[in-house]
Amino acid sequence: MFVAEYVAASELRREIHEGLQVVENWNSANTDLFYGSAGTIPGSDKEHQEVCMLSLHLLQSALVINTQLLQAVLRDSAWAAKLTDEDGRALSPLFWAQVNPYGRFRLDMDSRLDLGVSA
Repeated sequence: MFVAEYVAASELRREIHEGLQVVENWNSANTDLFYGSAGTIPGSDKEHQEVCMLSLHLLQSALVINTQLLQAVLRDSAWAAKLTDEDGRALSPLFWAQVNPYGRFRLDMDSRLDLGVSA
């Protein structure tokens, strides 16, 4: 009985650790996106702080669009069948390797992402 309880506790610890890794990844992205003043909200007045926070939210929302792209791939049963339970736990909508916080961004407002959803 003791061995079974130990194995269950070990699996629970592993699952908790994996969940914490997702949160740490999100916090790391926030720090990189909002790198001024060591990740703190700058400004002495409330309006400036609010604009900074809304800007961070806008950037976070832009990253979460990856969730839609991920769902589009997983709708394909061939891809979904390849995923193990461990793969599923590792999935996160937060893919931010493409983010370039120090460069120039070219935004084409005349085109849309093809997410397979008809308007």
